[in-house]
Amino acid sequence: MEMKFILCPIDFSEFSARAYDHALSLAEHYQAKLVAQHVVELWRYPSADFAASAGLYEEFCHALTESRKKQLQEFVKNHTHDEIQTELVVSQGMAPDSILSFAQAQKTDVIVMGTHGRRGYDRLMLGSVTDRVMRRAPCPVLAISKPPHDSVAAGKERDYVHHLSRILFCADFSENSERALNYAISATAEYDAELTLLHVLEGSPSPAETEKGIAAATKRLDRLIRPAGRKTRKIKTAVRIGKPYSQIIQLALEAQIDLVTMGVHGRGALDLAVFGSTTYRVMQLGPCPVLAVQV
Repeated sequence: MEMKFILCPIDFSEFSARAYDHALSLAEHYQAKLVAQHVVELWRYPSADFAASAGLYEEFCHALTESRKKQLQEFVKNHTHDEIQTELVVSQGMAPDSILSFAQAQKTDVIVMGTHGRRGYDRLMLGSVTDRVMRRAPCPVLAISKPPHDSVAAGKERDYVHHLSRILFCADFSENSERALNYAISATAEYDAELTLLHVLEGSPSPAETEKGIAAATKRLDRLIRPAGRKTRKIKTAVRIGKPYSQIIQLALEAQIDLVTMGVHGRGALDLAVFGSTTYRVMQLGPCPVLAVQV
């Protein structure tokens, strides 16, 4: 896994501050270029549409953009702990579209984003910028919702350094999930971490069928990693029964996982709005960051 270009969208919330902290740590670890992007969404200022002339409207847009540039400069100045020179970009448009088009144009390796805790009706009506980006991104998206367990260690010269000790990969055995697994294995090697491969069975009609299902899933998990890889890496397997998102979160809590890696499918907007997704629920409710990889 090469990481040369990292994009971190900033909306000035505490969530984006946490995401920026992670982006800094990644940029330092991989010696990558870091870009902080803020998107000015003009639809949030409906009164501007009633400007007396086109000139006044343009003047308002320019002043708003300049204001956000200064705010982004101040944000980065206050939150940058290391010697990393962060590049600043301010765009106009819809946040998901602007983030995706910039990431595509710059051949971004990973997008690091904070995710807000909207659920239920709020999510149905407003959606989630992170969720929309995650499902259409040309690269993996690292979603940060809350501080991880103990992957943040105090440093003398720097305020925080993120270290990954325990990584969880959620296996659904789909044909296209190999890409997500490769990212999990790469991060495990990069940080000399422990990797747990998890598959969740949603239940069987009888205890006998459940036992067979667990045995079969365990064999499939074992086959995901080549024997040579098992000799050089700390790898465990786990099979659980229940709702996938619930079991993933429970294991992440119990094992004090630092990073969950999951494949994500680009399902339709209506399907997502009505039924939600396992990845989205783990992002919102889980105890640690989630690396979502398009499969």
